[in-house]
Amino acid sequence: MSVGMSSAPLDIIAPDEASMVACGAQLAAACEPGLVVFLQGELGMGKTTLSRGFMLALGHSGAVKSPTYTLVEPYRLAELQVYHFDLYRLGDPLELEFMGIRDYFTEESICLVEWPQRGTGVLPPADLVINIEREGLGRRLTLRAATALGSTVVTRMRASPPTA
Repeated sequence: MSVGMSSAPLDIIAPDEASMVACGAQLAAACEPGLVVFLQGELGMGKTTLSRGFMLALGHSGAVKSPTYTLVEPYRLAELQVYHFDLYRLGDPLELEFMGIRDYFTEESICLVEWPQRGTGVLPPADLVINIEREGLGRRLTLRAATALGSTVVTRMRASPPTA
């Protein structure tokens, strides 16, 4: 977390898949262009499910799948460009340079990045880091702001809890 960030982490319990989708929708409602979100958690924790709720809330009507083999899936939603990255199969962070990674991270786009640790040294810093862990049969999402923009998102989410 950056020095001076006053936003305390926000914990959200998602007891089931519908709740994860609702959390994604809540995140979408709180976001604005220019945001970089790192999604962290082991395999099967719901990173893509959260992303699906995010895309559906912004008006995407098709399937939302993990871009494990393509690394990135672009979504043009109304006036917003969203890029969903899954770096699980990335062999070397420098591969991101070859695909023109910097072109995706703009002030007009929102980037959701699964497995961001695989792109260390190449990815720009996150505004918001969401860690997802098992909590009983559900999941615990811990949101940590790393910038002022991330802090704004956490504050908005704190003010409007998800509804499943």
